[in-house]
Parts: sequence; structure tokens; C-alpha cells
Amino acid sequence: MLQKTKGIVLKTVKFGETSLIVTAFTECFGLQSYIVNSVRQSTSRRAAKAAYFQPSGQLDLVVYHQPQRNLNRIREFKWAFLYQQVLTDVFKNAVAQFMIELLLKSLKEPEPNPELYYFAEDALQHLDAAPPAVTANFPLFFALHLPVFFGFRIPDEWSGEQPYLDLKEGIFTPEAPRHPHYLEGRAAEAVAHILKVLQPEELAEVKLNQEQRRHILQQLEHYYALHLSEFGSLRTLPVLREITG
Repeated sequence: MLQKTKGIVLKTVKFGETSLIVTAFTECFGLQSYIVNSVRQSTSRRAAKAAYFQPSGQLDLVVYHQPQRNLNRIREFKWAFLYQQVLTDVFKNAVAQFMIELLLKSLKEPEPNPELYYFAEDALQHLDAAPPAVTANFPLFFALHLPVFFGFRIPDEWSGEQPYLDLKEGIFTPEAPRHPHYLEGRAAEAVAHILKVLQPEELAEVKLNQEQRRHILQQLEHYYALHLSEFGSLRTLPVLREITG
């Protein structure tokens, strides 16, 4: 019944007087919900425990796991990775919250997906250490590489003969699509460049201004909505736009 797993906190909701319901993406069990008791009492020790469950937190967990239950319990928790900047730097935290919301909206079923878990874990750790030029492009990197795990990745086949990115079909095309969901020019070329990036450090080579990044992110929100049912809109995207000035 007791199992060990790593987990990334996706969402936390207050429950009762002192407890939390935590939605986490776990290494061993995929998307899971847990109740954590006695972490909201008004003492410094309890407050410190509640701090573990901020969205994007990476934890080592000991949990009661019963697959037939929608809500299990966490028995023990500790940091699996202690961020140096993600939880305190305003810009990096906004990027992390964007990444977490995108992940949460993309996950549908409580199925193990360790490859996706390692990708998300590694991306958040790289964000924590990233210089400003890399951090600026990190939302694009995550949004463009996450679809690999859900079956709608864009092939990086941009060229002078195929300069338009049709976001409805998810491919580069020689002519502008007859709908508004496409990218062209520098935006389409930058997307192809980021799709080829294997290590986040390479993002410093992608030169974009703030307006170009905002435009691409706005269109990528439409891209996800076109390919994932009930995706809706991203509440973190306006926050990210505001912080980036």
C-alpha cells in the first residue's frame, strides 16, 4: 500500500481547517490527487510544511496508493530538488507557473508516463539555473516540446519553400492557410529553430523581441486548444506577458 515516488506539484487547494488537496504529476503513477493533513495550522512549523506544496515543487513522496481511489494520502514528503531561483525570482516563477499550467491542462488520465515526468523535471531544473537570455525563450521551448508526449509535435521542416506554419494542421506549408491560426516570417523560422533545440542552453541563440515571443505564445495557445479537447485558455499567459513588459 505504501509506495515511494517523486512528484511535481501542479495544484494545491485548501481543504478543511488545516489540510490541503494536492494535485501532482508523479514519476510512478502519473497524475494523482492527494490529501495532506495538518499543514495549514498557524505555527511556523506548519507554515514551513505548506511551503513544500507550491506549484512546481519537486518532492520525494511516500504515499498510500490505491489505484481505484481518486484521492489518496501522502504520508511523508521532502524536497527532491531545492530550487535556488524558481520560487523567488518573479520572472522565473511566472515561467514555471506557465509550464505547470500547460502540463496540468495537457494531462488527462492517471497513467504513468516516466519519460514525460523526466522531461518536466529536467526542464524546471534547467529553468532554475538559466541566464536571462535562456529564460526569455523558455516558455516557447516548453510549449513546443511538450506535444512530443501527446502525439501532436510540429515537425521542424521550415524552409524558404515552406515558410508558413499551419497551426491547425501542425505542419509547415508553402502557402498561407485559409484560416487565422498560422505563423510566418521570423516567428515561423524561430519556431523551427526552437524545435531543433536539444539542450535549453541553446535557447540563447534564438533572437526574438518581446512582441515576437508574445505573438508566438498566443498562437501556441490556439494550437493546444485545437489539438486538446477542453483545453480552454491559459490564465498564466496574461501574467507572463505583464511581467515580461
